[in-house]
Amino acid sequence: MDLSALDSYEIGEFEHSGKSRTILRTGSGPAVIVMSEIPGITPRVAEFGRRVSEIGCTAVLPSLFGVPGEKPGLRNSVRTLQKACISREFSSLMTRKTSPITDWLRALAAFEHGRCGGPGVGAVGMCFTGGFALGMMLDERLIAPVLSQPSLPLPFGNRRKKSIGISNTDLEVVKSRVENGTCILGLRFSNDSMAPKERFETLSREFGENFVSVEIDSSPGNTHGIGIRAHSVLTEELVDEPGHPTHEALELVLQHLKDKLVAV
Repeated sequence: MDLSALDSYEIGEFEHSGKSRTILRTGSGPAVIVMSEIPGITPRVAEFGRRVSEIGCTAVLPSLFGVPGEKPGLRNSVRTLQKACISREFSSLMTRKTSPITDWLRALAAFEHGRCGGPGVGAVGMCFTGGFALGMMLDERLIAPVLSQPSLPLPFGNRRKKSIGISNTDLEVVKSRVENGTCILGLRFSNDSMAPKERFETLSREFGENFVSVEIDSSPGNTHGIGIRAHSVLTEELVDEPGHPTHEALELVLQHLKDKLVAV
């Protein structure tokens, strides 16, 4: 664990149903559960958490895989992905199944809401965890969901590309939440095959105008020189400069969280 990358964070544990995980927290105010991408809570993910804390929220980062503070690299990314794919907690290939880890995440969100207060809880998923906020919406305390480059189920074949990684029963609950006014924010790069356009088309079809889709141009020769393999909107590919589309996406996420959790 590289503690230098985790400055300002308190490190603790949270246990539910016999499963205990390391939890990083920073800030004060309503809780936002920040679920990291592969390979884990990298320095860029930790920096995103600090940005969340700056809007008046408590950023809560559960360590679901990997080593907190470790920089991303090919070796640790492949190793972490292999372990995650065979874990029963993550439905990496099933098209109509909600990942079991979302039960643990809902319990964490409920605990943090009781600890931090506020009108509810936010959740930001990235990559492998990108769609987990949908399963967390079964709890009405989750009022500010963000799906950044949701990559499960892994998009092998047309059915998986279209799937949003949630069971039919849970989907009906989430749709009722959306119909009652909960807004879902989704982010992806236009050329990202791991978070395919077909998945966002499904999200738009199922949730209508309450799914706000942000698709950043990463096609060859795009104006901002974004690589065609760009994937991590809020972290590794973030160019935090006014006018850059990733900066604008970050600001939109922070405003979404602030509007739902703080400015009430």
